Amino acid sequence: MSATETTVHVTVKSPTRMQELGRRLAGLLRPGDLVMLTGELGAGKTTLTRGLGEGLGVRGAVTSPTFVIARVHPPLAQGPALVHVDAYRLGGGLDEMEDLDLDVSLPESVVVVEWGEDKVEELSEDRLHLVIERTVGADAPGLPGGAHSDVVTDEDDVREVTVRGVGARWADVDLTVLAGE
Repeated sequence: MSATETTVHVTVKSPTRMQELGRRLAGLLRPGDLVMLTGELGAGKTTLTRGLGEGLGVRGAVTSPTFVIARVHPPLAQGPALVHVDAYRLGGGLDEMEDLDLDVSLPESVVVVEWGEDKVEELSEDRLHLVIERTVGADAPGLPGGAHSDVVTDEDDVREVTVRGVGARWADVDLTVLAGE
């Protein structure tokens, strides 16, 4: 792992702002970027990824890939595809992730992995790791039957997002633009 790391903290006050954060993030990304999203169920990982998909200009609605594990959203024009992975149900680390061929997709795509911590770091020395934490309503109940939704629904449910750029790729990138209103 590279010793180069940069960190910024962003307060997000609504689902709309979470999508806006995703759109701003898209402006920093390029083919080959790996983005890891960490946060409890319902934290807003898919909401952020939806905004990222809008910002990248990809085809198809960005929804949680929980039950299909991965979805590929091709670009509508120039730009990278978005590969959206939900590793929630995968427990085998990179060995299990290899079946998804993420290493093949990574050079020409932006790969976003929800629940990827301790599973996909070996894919790239350069990556963004976003940790989304609730500051209000942290004890909100889940959905019946063990299902989960990653769509933020409470307009007053504030999130603190820590964005950490790891590796040389992110050393000179101004991550503070993500905190802009």
